[in-house]
Amino acid sequence: MLGAALVGCTALDGTAPPNRANRAAAPLAPAKSFARAHPVAPQRANSDIARDFLDLHFRLEGGTDLPVFTRFETPITLRVTGQPTKSLTRDLGALLRRLKREAGIDLHLVGDGGANITIEAVPRKAIRRASPRAACFVVPNVSSLAEYRRNKRKPKTNWANLRARQTLAIFVPNDVSPQETRDCLHEELAQAIGPLNDLYRLSDSVFNDDNIHTVLTGFDMLILRAGYASELRSGMSRAEVAARLPAILARLNPAGQHRPPLPLQETPRDWIRATEAALTPGTSRASRLEAAHRGAGMARDLGWQDHRRAFNHYVLGRILQRDDPELAQQHFQTALTYLQGRKDSPLLRAQIASRMAAFDIIRGYGATALTRIRPALPIAARGENAVLLSSLMLLEAEALILEGQTDAAYAVRLDSQGWARYGFGPDWAVRGAMREIAALAPPQ
Repeated sequence: MLGAALVGCTALDGTAPPNRANRAAAPLAPAKSFARAHPVAPQRANSDIARDFLDLHFRLEGGTDLPVFTRFETPITLRVTGQPTKSLTRDLGALLRRLKREAGIDLHLVGDGGANITIEAVPRKAIRRASPRAACFVVPNVSSLAEYRRNKRKPKTNWANLRARQTLAIFVPNDVSPQETRDCLHEELAQAIGPLNDLYRLSDSVFNDDNIHTVLTGFDMLILRAGYASELRSGMSRAEVAARLPAILARLNPAGQHRPPLPLQETPRDWIRATEAALTPGTSRASRLEAAHRGAGMARDLGWQDHRRAFNHYVLGRILQRDDPELAQQHFQTALTYLQGRKDSPLLRAQIASRMAAFDIIRGYGATALTRIRPALPIAARGENAVLLSSLMLLEAEALILEGQTDAAYAVRLDSQGWARYGFGPDWAVRGAMREIAALAPPQ
């Protein structure tokens, strides 16, 4: 997310004029939700997408190769247990409609009794007790968190041993923001029915541990649709699937037949370890900074000119922003140089814009901040990232105040509240985010 140096603005009571000193605790606006998805068709050659499909389906995140292709071979049933929130129920319904419409996969919700996939909504601390580093996760061959705890280290819950998909459980938190729960639903349900791997080389996918995309994209839906093509079945080898993919992708994505192949290099495990170490919460700033420099150095030595190298500089900027904002700005600007043409990642650009605009506001450069913020707003909305969208709007309000446009700032702040409620969750989190962004601006 945007981090402590950015997410925040003054508490807004909905009636008082926009005044940074105002801390009234009147009710906030109701949470908003995104009305519809805006998936963008993949912009790569089908030959490159076929390679992505194979690496996503025949390898685990840790690098272990999988011997066979797996999927559900019968109609998929799904049930929800635990204590789901209203937003979970609403967002799951929207996701299931998208999967049917865009990927051709019809998951049937059932009530009592067994199901192929069980989504169990539990407190975050229960998930952390079961898997300390996970916000949410999916496991094969169990139907509850209690069953998973009993079988945690047994072969049945090891993805590498899977030969067919019959029963899986997804564990999502029910005491976090609506957006965090929704993001878990998208990522874990996609993994339950589709690929088991993540690839940093994908700039337009949730199947990427950089967490830039949080809802399923057009590329993701194509991968899922291809995975349930009639030509494929569980138990096939990589070579057997590879032989059938060209015809499948030609049928499902004809535009990809006419694009030239531009394959990116493999992502080395050393780069992945360094990048993930730079993002690991709870470790010292010095350790994260060293890891971030190590990852950036590898990207440089490999000659990368794509979004992965941009991400390295974005991470460096995030780490440096509080203590060395000038240097952070340089890293953000460097990141933008690698996001051009087919290597673009609009949501990453929008994240960078929010960071750079925050520094503009600190310096009192309202007009400069607005030139960064305005193009990023529709990108955040299309990406259904309410945290980013509300933060950009709050930054826009501060920039408007710097430009003397207080009425416009007030309107933007009011409009941001509903998105902040969806993205950040409880009132205290929303108000904390508001106060923090408001504190960026110089005193008037």
